[in-house]
Amino acid sequence: MTQLSRFQSALASTDADAAIISSELNIRYLCGFDYTDGYLLIFPHKAYLLADFRYIEAARACVKDFEVIMPDCDMLTALYELLRQGGALTVSIEDASLSCAQFTKMSEKMSGITLATGASEMLRTQRAVKLPYELELIDKAQRITDAAFEHILGFISPSVTERDVALELEFFMRRMGAESTAFDTIAVSGKSSSLPHGVPADKKLSHGFLTMDFGAKYMGYCSDMTRTVVIGKADDEMKKVYNTVLSAQRAALEKIHERILCREADRIARDIITDAGFGKCFGHSLGHGVGMYIHESPSLSQRADGDSVLCRGNVVTVEPGIYLEGKYGCRIEDMIAIDESGNVLNFTQSPKELLEL
Repeated sequence: MTQLSRFQSALASTDADAAIISSELNIRYLCGFDYTDGYLLIFPHKAYLLADFRYIEAARACVKDFEVIMPDCDMLTALYELLRQGGALTVSIEDASLSCAQFTKMSEKMSGITLATGASEMLRTQRAVKLPYELELIDKAQRITDAAFEHILGFISPSVTERDVALELEFFMRRMGAESTAFDTIAVSGKSSSLPHGVPADKKLSHGFLTMDFGAKYMGYCSDMTRTVVIGKADDEMKKVYNTVLSAQRAALEKIHERILCREADRIARDIITDAGFGKCFGHSLGHGVGMYIHESPSLSQRADGDSVLCRGNVVTVEPGIYLEGKYGCRIEDMIAIDESGNVLNFTQSPKELLEL
């Protein structure tokens, strides 16, 4: 089974005759080719990749299961002609990523064809359930990330800046084979660690917590990990904060299983943090899906749908945190999967004991 055949099966069960895929990551997801200017046109039993001169040779060399076309007219006109030839009257589009301007232009070119929502939701649902090869690529991305954490422990000193730490993590992951970072690296210390998505600054590391949230992208797939260490020595309150977060994370990891309600997974960790007196300091969800997008379905959230559960093929982060405004913060994050046998697989191997550097 391929990602294309999975999508075609879903498409065949809808009222749409075809689908136009326009977002860069979903194009790569379905055909395996990474390019920035083109479209996929997919019928239940036929698929086309449209590319211009810059990409056509590479596309023809590596893309299977698609008819690769270099139009001699503009892309939308070419799409329209293929849709007419295929007898399509209703076409599903990526409504979640198509801009108003793009939709207007597409509508003007598609006279007599109804552009319907739906492709975004079909792809969101499909991407949430990873095939075995996807789990292998995510595992490889995380192994690069684990190696980066081991490396950075020997790099950190009071003389380096937050930005130095972030850049060193990024350079190391690229040297280890990552095609890029999975997202903008976070490395924030002292008071700045109270910001869950703080931006590394050109300032030397402050005494106290240093939170590093980083990940590699390998062959299109992301990893995501957070570790918090201490610059200097931790006082009793810092130890309480750190150990509370660690206890919450370990409890969630121990109790997560196939078919657990997503909001129940969140509750397990949240109750521990609340009971320790820090309930108002944990303001985000326990975790999120990871794949080619760094944030995908499902979501381990107290606001998750009542019937939303973890199933085989899901990959999610488990990342409780405590953030004391204006003081400091701590987060610990692993990335796990429910594998094809229903077992919980933890991709993340980096140590979690409190480290004082």
